[in-house]
Formats: sequence, C-alpha cells, structure tokens
Amino acid sequence: MPPESSRWEALVVRFATLVERAGYGLICGPMFEDIGVFERMGEGTDVVRKEMYDFYDKDPSNPQRLALRPEGTAGVARAFVEHRPATLPWKVWYVAPNFRYESPQAHRYRQHHQVGIEAIGSPDPDLDVEAMVLLHDLYAAVGLRQVELVINSVGTVADRRSYASELRSFLTTHKGDLDPEDQEKVDRHPMRVLDTKRAASLAVVTAAPQLPDHLSADAAARFGQVKNGLTAAGVAFVVDPRLVRGLDYYTHTAFEFQSQAIGGAKSTIGGGGRYDGLIESLGGPPTPGVGFGCGIERTLAACDAEEAFPAPPNPLDAYVIDLTGGGAARDLCTDLRRAGLSADRGFDQRSMKSQIKSAGRSTARFAVIVGPDELSEGVVTVRDLRNDAAQVSVARSDLISYLLAATAGE
Repeated sequence: MPPESSRWEALVVRFATLVERAGYGLICGPMFEDIGVFERMGEGTDVVRKEMYDFYDKDPSNPQRLALRPEGTAGVARAFVEHRPATLPWKVWYVAPNFRYESPQAHRYRQHHQVGIEAIGSPDPDLDVEAMVLLHDLYAAVGLRQVELVINSVGTVADRRSYASELRSFLTTHKGDLDPEDQEKVDRHPMRVLDTKRAASLAVVTAAPQLPDHLSADAAARFGQVKNGLTAAGVAFVVDPRLVRGLDYYTHTAFEFQSQAIGGAKSTIGGGGRYDGLIESLGGPPTPGVGFGCGIERTLAACDAEEAFPAPPNPLDAYVIDLTGGGAARDLCTDLRRAGLSADRGFDQRSMKSQIKSAGRSTARFAVIVGPDELSEGVVTVRDLRNDAAQVSVARSDLISYLLAATAGE
C-alpha cells in the first residue's frame, strides 16, 4: 500500500533501468500454464511434488490441468519454444508474482514476487558472468552491503548423473543418520539433500562426495572462465560445492546471493544459473540458457535489516485549494498535470482550514489557492508550504511557467 508501494516501484524501476542497459526487454507472461511446463523442473523436486497450486479448467469435455506459476524460468522457456525469436541470445526481463504452497515464514509468502532475467540461445560463460554482475549491481544500487555471492558448477547432465549415482549410494549407507525429511529425498533426488538446513543431516552432508570432484575437464575449464569473469568485474564470490539449487534443469553455473542481515543467518534473496537442457525438454531444439530470479519481498527485507533503500520521497508540486465550488481546482489540476507537474486538490467543497491541512499532509511544495477574489481577477495565490510567509499572486495564465521555474532542478 502507499507509501510503501513507492519503494517497491522504485526497486522495479532500478532493475528495469539496469538490465535494459544490457539489452534485455520486458516479457509479460501468463500467471498459469499447462502443468507440464512446470513439471520439466523435475518431478523429484519439492516445488513440483508438494508446492504447486494446480487445478483443472472449466472445459467439461476435455479439462486441462493447469498450475499457477511457481517460478519464472519455465514459462519464459515455453514462450521461447512457441515463438522462436530469431535474434539470439534472446534477452528478456520480467516482474511477476509466483505461487508456492509452502509454510509461510518471515519474508516468504505463498504469493511472492520476483524480478528476473533470462538469456536464451548462447552457451558463452560470459553470459553467466553478465547475469551475476547485473544482480550484484542491483543489490549495490539499493545499498545492500551484507550480501555474499555463492557459486558452484553442477557440470553437464552426464556429470550430474554420475555424481548423483555415487551420492545416492553414499546417502543410502548413512540414511538412518539423516533427518526424516531428507531421508525421503535420497532415492528420488539425492542432490536436494546437499542444501539441507536440518541439523541432523549436516554431518552426513559434510562427509558426502563433492560435486566439483566429478566435473569433466571441459566443465571445470568453463567454471574457471566464469570465476575469472567475476574477478575481472570486481565481484567477490565464494565457491560452495554443496550449492546445487532446487530445480533439475540447472547445468554448469549455479549461484545464490545470500543476505547475512536477515534473521542473523544467511538467507537467499536471489539466485539462478544455467539451464542448457530446459528448452529441449519443452519440445524445442537443444538451446542453452541462463537466468536468475530475485525476490522483491526478501530483497526489501534485507534493505530493512541494513537500513538501506528507504521509500523515495514523492512530494507533489502543487496542491490546489478551491473555495469557489471546485471547478477551478478541477481545471487547474488538469492543466498542471498535462504540463508535467504533479498536482492534487481538495474535494467535496471543504473549508479552507480543512484543505490547508490536506495540503500539508500531501507534502506538496506549493499550495495554489483560488478564492472568489482570485477567480474574478484571473489570478491565483501561490503559497510556499516550506515557508508560509512566502505568498505571491500569480496570473492564472502564468501559473504553469511560474511553477515550472520554481520546481526546476528539484
């Protein structure tokens, strides 16, 4: 709600400005899709098994099973497959609500909102670097300092398959030492155990085989290029061999930005990675891609914790006080707004005292007063609300130029 929503809006504007400088254009996708689009994220993931909101549409003869969007990448990938953009890489950004049926907790909601980017059509590791640098620069732009970039390489599909097999064998041997919630992941999705936060499982996970030891030579060299690119951009990072992210479509680079200011522990506020097999799984040609999602609520929570990025001031240029019935205020506001000035007014023919109070609450720079004498003389009284003693009479025809000059540079 206003005025807090102005902070939300300012964050989206900062993000749009940042990524559009890098060639990304806005994509507006649907809030729900055929459930098969999201099942490509991996049927063993919690998002698909437990957290998606799904339903059937109203066609009685052929009901289609749909799902509310749980994350941003799959829907963008489906749009790419459907429309086949000619210029590659296809670079898009989005701002959208996502939906997950999970336990509500601080700064995590069943309807949460993200900004994000996707760059589809190039395997170049510099695109991975570009994505991470853009997100790093967003956090810097809103004043966050207690944010750490954590990266890993999950290798090729073959690397992951080989590693998952060895990890499953290890975890099966130590299954009784895992938390019950993690035990059920061992057979279906062993790599999801790696990012557990459950204390009972940490000793087993710490001793488990590490993914970087199973990378092919090409995947390891590629990861080296990514690290070199981040270093060249001046972006600090930490390599965490346990970071695998939660979705099956990731290959090669995986990354998270973690805030150390929320709740006294590291908390992910944005992340993403490369997904070179997702487009093909949706029926398109083999096409590489990389992207990220950034949680708006969690980013603003991190800003609160660091006392950064306050709601931007949004004072009006003018507040029109009309004591002649309201028609003058109506017409003046229209003219001022069309001239590029922000203006509001009193309504319901309230008293002078009441309208002056409203003008003060509006944080307007100037009050423009129209009484019977002003109306008959074709003038208005302009009062500087930052200095009540400063009050001048201005011809109605000169009001716009007077206010433009008075507010220039503010």
